[in-house]
Amino acid sequence: MPQAKDRAGVRVHGSLGTRSLRRIAALPPLCEQPPPTGPVATFDIFWQTFKENYAFFERRGVDWDEMRARYRPSVHAGTTQEELFGILSAMALPLQDAHVGLEASDLGRSASGQRAGTVSPDDAYDQRIQAFVERRNLGGTALETHAQGAIGYAELPGGIGYLRIGRFGGYTPGSPTIEADAAELDRVLDRIVTRARAHGPGAWRGLVVDVRVNQGGSDDLGLQIAARLTDRGYAAYRKEARNDPRDDSRFTPRYTARVAPAQGVPRYTGPIAVLASGATVSAGETFVKALAERPSPTTLIGEHTQGALSDIMARELPNGWRFNLSNERYTTPRGNSHEGPGIPPHITVPVFTAEEFAADRDSAFDRAITLLTRRR
Repeated sequence: MPQAKDRAGVRVHGSLGTRSLRRIAALPPLCEQPPPTGPVATFDIFWQTFKENYAFFERRGVDWDEMRARYRPSVHAGTTQEELFGILSAMALPLQDAHVGLEASDLGRSASGQRAGTVSPDDAYDQRIQAFVERRNLGGTALETHAQGAIGYAELPGGIGYLRIGRFGGYTPGSPTIEADAAELDRVLDRIVTRARAHGPGAWRGLVVDVRVNQGGSDDLGLQIAARLTDRGYAAYRKEARNDPRDDSRFTPRYTARVAPAQGVPRYTGPIAVLASGATVSAGETFVKALAERPSPTTLIGEHTQGALSDIMARELPNGWRFNLSNERYTTPRGNSHEGPGIPPHITVPVFTAEEFAADRDSAFDRAITLLTRRR
């Protein structure tokens, strides 16, 4: 059994939990050899990395061995880079995993997964939806925006607050650090979750939290917001990583992420309606999980989230291409995983469909207002 001095733990900046390290006696023999090159080696390393680390083949209905049997015979020394990119993309995209991606900078090409029937929450889509919300739901009034446009706030009639969050990161100019984003988020929350809105006769009667278009980012920042929305600590979710290259059912010990009430600042503990959709991705989804476990009344409205909650494992191929995969499983405190189909709402209504736009309708928003108004 390894001695204590042969063990250590490391925190990856911006990632929740501690990763355990164990010293080995020597490098594996393969590490002493020159790295392989060529299309065949690139294919094999891509396939093997997924085989040893990807956590959701069965859940996403993909037979990875069958993928190798189907595509490996078509790869040879004369396979062009364009052909190889097409083959690797064809293998990975059936996973429909938004955290699976391939980037070939030399070709100027990239490919990424996505659950069928959902929309990618890119900047253009976010701006389109924000304009729709401001015109249709806010009567033409612009949101009070913060954090480089990532967070918007508005007061709705009847004492209801509206908080729109587009991402969990990029809150400060330039190349922001987690610390800088966290400090900026505290400043923003101080402006929004005020004592007058959290307590007393003029307090919010309800709060709409809109993450229907959310690009993800740092789980920590989501927990930081949740800490302003409770006066009792609670378990938000658990995470574990695949931990055996030969057995995809074996994982590391679970880490439990908890929400601790923010100290020395106002905290809102009233009813919340959380709006989510298939364009709610990654840290947007873990944030939804965190609010769903909130001790105070919380209702999820809209559609299933994207179903890509895992942190991203990033790797590089011999030809310089980069790729990502999902190797971590996030669950509720009770052990339920939503990887793949996404987190289900308590109340299902259409979100930003063609029919909704054609009728100038926002069913999720309207249902939230009705729900919070009735709670008075």
